[in-house]
Amino acid sequence: MKLKIKLPLLFLLVFTLILSPGAIFIKTFITNERPQALRIFSTPVHFEVIFYLLFLTGLVFVILAIYLHFTITIPLQLLNTRLKCVNIRRPITTLNSRRNDEIGELYNHFNDMEDRLHRAHKEQVGMIAAMAHDLKTPLTTINGFVELLAIQKNLSEKEKQEFYELILKKTRHIAELINGFSSFTKDELELEAIDMKSFEARKLFENIAAEYEIELSGFNFELAWNHTFNPNQHILINEHMIRRVFGNLFSNAVRYVEKRDLKVYMSGYVQGNNAYFQVEDNGLGVPDKELSSLFLKFFTVDKSRQNKSGGMGLGLASCKSIIEHHGGGIEAFHSNYGGLGVRFCLPLVK
Repeated sequence: MKLKIKLPLLFLLVFTLILSPGAIFIKTFITNERPQALRIFSTPVHFEVIFYLLFLTGLVFVILAIYLHFTITIPLQLLNTRLKCVNIRRPITTLNSRRNDEIGELYNHFNDMEDRLHRAHKEQVGMIAAMAHDLKTPLTTINGFVELLAIQKNLSEKEKQEFYELILKKTRHIAELINGFSSFTKDELELEAIDMKSFEARKLFENIAAEYEIELSGFNFELAWNHTFNPNQHILINEHMIRRVFGNLFSNAVRYVEKRDLKVYMSGYVQGNNAYFQVEDNGLGVPDKELSSLFLKFFTVDKSRQNKSGGMGLGLASCKSIIEHHGGGIEAFHSNYGGLGVRFCLPLVK
């Protein structure tokens, strides 16, 4: 039972226990008809009433204080103690509670917060490691060629020109990486102040489907789409940002295609208070162990495929940020068509 229901009922019980006997004594005082049990007291009736009410009130409030101490004070003290022990580097035992009231919900929210904190720290460490790796590789190559040019004085002009071209190529690669990092940071800052407008879910879906149906046909690929949206179902979005999400999803499907008969499947539907959008393909998909890591910054399933395709592992991370800023959620799953599926939801406007 929720505390917002439990506490009013408790105070109503206290009110009843105190006032009901008091009303009996007041009636006795007015009619001068005291019960036989009270006639043994030599004190006046109104003193008996006051004494009884004070005693009963004190007893009830002692019981109430004990109850509140064990149901509210102790759980909150435990939560405060746990907050002092939070450590982003060392996960500790989950804070368990069998209660179904607000205290139980508070414990569950605390566990979720702690879990997100550890995931964010892990993602931060992974992001720094990925950036270091991506920058170290071309820098090592550049350093090697520069040393060769400095040490070997008898190189031919043709060899020198080849080394210069390789150094220039790696330098451009570093510039592309830095531009990618900067663009991602810029997008994150833009999300803090985006303007959102009410948009018809069906209209958005059909516009996106028509656009990418033409684009995929240019690569001799196929898009199959269907939805069950109604005209009166609206979502509050920044259209430019949501189009960027679809752009990343379709771009990934095409970029990592390893077959000539790629087919992309796009679907939309409403479930509960959310509008759902799915993009799937019939490609190779990703391994089970890496499915949950797809939305981490700088994560790629295959580093060699990343270098070949030019991706830096920021596309899906950007999609996650955009969808979460819209109050929705996003997840990846194994598609029934054999490849990767990505599903995201956006809240409907009530």
